[in-house]
Amino acid sequence: MGILTFEELKGRCAAGQIDTVLVCMVDMQGRLMGKRFHAAHFCESAHAETHCCNYLLATDLEMATPSGYAATSWEKGYGDYVMRPDLSTLRLVPWLEGTAMVLCDVLDHDTHAPVPHSPRQILKAQVARAEALGLSPVMATELEFFLFEGSHDQIRKGGFRDLTPISGHNEDYSILQTTREEHVMRPIRNLLVAAGVPVENSKGEAETGQEELNIRYAGALLTADHHTIAKQAIKEIADAKGHAASFLPKWHHDKVGSAAHVHQSLVRDGGNAFHDPDAELGMSTLMGHYVAGLIRYAAETMVFLAPYVNSYKRFAPGTFAPTKAAWSIDNRTAGFRLVGAGTPAVRIENRIPGSDINPYLACAAQLAAGLAGIEQELALPPPVTGDLYGMTEVADVPVSLRGATGALRRSDMLRAAMGDWTVDHYVRMAEVEQEAFDRAVTDWEIARGFERA
Repeated sequence: MGILTFEELKGRCAAGQIDTVLVCMVDMQGRLMGKRFHAAHFCESAHAETHCCNYLLATDLEMATPSGYAATSWEKGYGDYVMRPDLSTLRLVPWLEGTAMVLCDVLDHDTHAPVPHSPRQILKAQVARAEALGLSPVMATELEFFLFEGSHDQIRKGGFRDLTPISGHNEDYSILQTTREEHVMRPIRNLLVAAGVPVENSKGEAETGQEELNIRYAGALLTADHHTIAKQAIKEIADAKGHAASFLPKWHHDKVGSAAHVHQSLVRDGGNAFHDPDAELGMSTLMGHYVAGLIRYAAETMVFLAPYVNSYKRFAPGTFAPTKAAWSIDNRTAGFRLVGAGTPAVRIENRIPGSDINPYLACAAQLAAGLAGIEQELALPPPVTGDLYGMTEVADVPVSLRGATGALRRSDMLRAAMGDWTVDHYVRMAEVEQEAFDRAVTDWEIARGFERA
């Protein structure tokens, strides 16, 4: 449902059912960027390729053009990339009238080689590493977000002050409260399914106005595609209903943050390579090595799981956001939670990522760390039990973007997996975010020190 072949698109275009095709690439922040094509022109020629400015992979959240990127700069003139539509992603956009969408791979303008720091290409490269070992990565991401009274435009004009969530109390698993929000959530579920995104369910999360959307597991690249399309749809559908949807991990210091947990396993010969029915907890030796890699390299992959200054405000004891790089059995205080122990569905859930992730980068970083664990045959330490928040003997995840950036910069593992060029590019992305924050004067500083300092 919702997925179109190119021939079907041409037929719907000729019948006047589709007049617009969104031709999109994914930027460093995980957002859809691109152009709206008249469907007839897309079918005639633009289905082969189009172009975009190469600054789209060297910018920040505000679309500024910071210095320090080797890939592009004012000195290099900000040239073009080629956007090549991946026609296997062609689909209807049912929440927009007469509209289809396609995702693109980003290529070098001169050589037509894949741009190595393009998020979709980074994930493709790690999937290829797994496939070379006879393994197919299977993943699922959870989307947590807040719904607010008022649209994004109204909230922006109000200076992002006096934010009011759509509900007035914790709505975790609440049917009564989520019934009141069905005017937003029902079309999100149904229209995404109609667009070919296999939504399983939505639920209220553990805070006022907080929602969670769950999408069926799939191959790693398809999971990231689904996540990105769903995030776009949630914002657009909520806005059409007069509400703002925010994926900011921590919008208020007194409120629980939003996560994007990543479930992951590997398939070999059609079966779960993480499962061994004769092993303790049903965990195969391969799974043990993979999870050991996730833990060993948690700090080095942190920038891809928590990419902004605000991301780190979420990690607080007693909030279901983990602070420790350890694994446990069905324990939500651990960074890595074993799910489905003893069953053919055994898998590992990384609870560290926040709702602001770029899913391509987060999934790629997980694969890189897990595959390193397999290649190095890392030993998995015993699971940790109890409340991990207060355990001083267990390693912390990085507590700041500055610390995570240093770990990424020094990561031999990621440099070997992704290449120096890509690692240096995303180190610079993190530095740009930190530099912007360091220049800012916050409301907290003014209120605290204006009179009393």
